[in-house]
Amino acid sequence: MSTRPTGFKGNKQSLPSKPCSVCGRDMIWRKAWAKNWEAVKVCSEACRRKRKD
Repeated sequence: MSTRPTGFKGNKQSLPSKPCSVCGRDMIWRKAWAKNWEAVKVCSEACRRKRKD
């Protein structure tokens, strides 16, 4: 019997989301972004490279 976590078991629809400033896709909140959610502007490394800033 494994005691490892099997992933998120909560309601993912209740997590905050916002659009990517480059491609416009919805970005759903991730635990890695918890401390800087307001500063997150792009959804991926590819979009970060494409942005014009």
